[in-house]
Amino acid sequence: MKQSQYGHLLTVLLTLIISALLSACGTGESNVTQGNREGILHYGNGAEPQGLDPHVVTGVPENHLIRALFEGLAVKNPITLEPEPGVAERWTFNDDRSVITFYLNPNAKWSNGEQVTADDFVWSWNRALHPETGNLYAYMLYPVKNAEAYAKGEVSEFSEVGVKALDETTLRVTLNAPTPYFIQLMDHYSTFAVHPETLLKFGKMTDRFTPWTRVGNIVSNGAFVLEDWALNRHIKMIKNQEYWDKDNVSLNGVVFYPTENEVSEERMFRVEQLHRTEGVPLDKVPVYRAIPESPYMQDPYLGTYYYLVNIDRPPVDDVRVRQALSMSLDREQLARTVMQEVVIPAYSITPPGTLGYQPPKLFDFDPEKARQLLAEAGYPNGEGWPGLDIIYNTNEAHRKIAVAVQQMWKKYLNVDITISNQEWKVYLNAVSQRDFQVARRGWIGDYVDPNNFLDLFITDGGNNNTGFANDYYDEMILQLAPRAPTEEERFAIFHEAETLLMQQMPIIPIYTYATRHLVHPSVEGMYPNLMDSLNLKYVKLVPGRKLPEELQ
Repeated sequence: MKQSQYGHLLTVLLTLIISALLSACGTGESNVTQGNREGILHYGNGAEPQGLDPHVVTGVPENHLIRALFEGLAVKNPITLEPEPGVAERWTFNDDRSVITFYLNPNAKWSNGEQVTADDFVWSWNRALHPETGNLYAYMLYPVKNAEAYAKGEVSEFSEVGVKALDETTLRVTLNAPTPYFIQLMDHYSTFAVHPETLLKFGKMTDRFTPWTRVGNIVSNGAFVLEDWALNRHIKMIKNQEYWDKDNVSLNGVVFYPTENEVSEERMFRVEQLHRTEGVPLDKVPVYRAIPESPYMQDPYLGTYYYLVNIDRPPVDDVRVRQALSMSLDREQLARTVMQEVVIPAYSITPPGTLGYQPPKLFDFDPEKARQLLAEAGYPNGEGWPGLDIIYNTNEAHRKIAVAVQQMWKKYLNVDITISNQEWKVYLNAVSQRDFQVARRGWIGDYVDPNNFLDLFITDGGNNNTGFANDYYDEMILQLAPRAPTEEERFAIFHEAETLLMQQMPIIPIYTYATRHLVHPSVEGMYPNLMDSLNLKYVKLVPGRKLPEELQ
């Protein structure tokens, strides 16, 4: 379905939802007013989620939900992003930091009252790494000894992987080499434990999308538990009374709303049906910036917006075409006009300054060079061009960017481009199956380190949907960088690897992200940070606070 049809239907649907929300209040009391009184947060969450299985999903909307329902060995402090105790109350390292021992909190329990054990993590990491599970994030655990070999079927016994339960509350993890960011990974949902007995009620360990995550079935261990899921309407959670730190959880519940349409989401915020939005329509940004004590929040974000290229599909199977397309994008103009100066132009995959690392910049906006490369590839002035399609998930900002890119490629290269929007789950499936030529993509850091962006493109990596494969690149990322004796040498290896990547151009970087949210004045503890990382147990609601008069 094309953008105009889908956008119209989605707008009608969300308008009906907003009307229902307003009428449901009866006395005219908004979600925010009622939520502040009852301790219920109303949260715009972007797309309808793909699912709630930590070892299957991949998206940002799913991340918000799963980190409310589950907790890893460590969690991120929402202010500093430093790891702090989660299921593990502490951890220790051996002398060379290649072995980590996690000591689990004996009070950490599943929502059914059972204790969370070290064996639960061993079983869950087996599932996360098992070749039959198809976990696109399996590589997150590759720093663990033999984890990669097991995931690729080169080692058949999980007992050879460097994770072992020493007793009920002690977990020992042996790494291939000291890994500076490994504790950060323990707050990524792909490393979370799941409740083995619950999964096995509904199938085998490696089965995907079984009913174990449905309301009434799911057993989790986070600050909240699943109460209701009305498809395309809301997902409701309530406070988990078995959570070990429940006394420090102020909220009694959270309602997540699918809000792909930013225009409708912004309207919901203005009529106080949401405490927080996932985004802000770009044309509304100047309006909100001008309001005193504005609810608009814009902050740096550890992420890169780019176009993913399927390098096995013509005409982008030719590196000269990929380079021409990249050089003919005026990123400065796009950031200034379409993106309302809320982003920074990007020329590589890694955001500049990540832990002090600076990525290479191998090209700039150069239409003349782009036309020359296109001619060398056999398409002088666009002659003989076979066509190219960009897919993107339904979102007004994505559409505006695609239209701008389409116009630039026509203007500077004289090539015709089509653009197609897809619903979130359809889009994810198209990307994972590599059923595209060029696809809108964004990568948000799961931990603060350049490695998190560069290991995306290892051969056959779960999130490498480009077809790019290079043995030396793999060696640099998986072998040489982890064993580098100093950070300076490690960053030098990353720089060489990223140079190789951007010479081959399996992606077209466009900009470095910034977050755009509307946050109601009654919300406290929703701290801005580089990863837009939300820990709901820090969030509090303060009754009586109102939106600025300009929005009432």
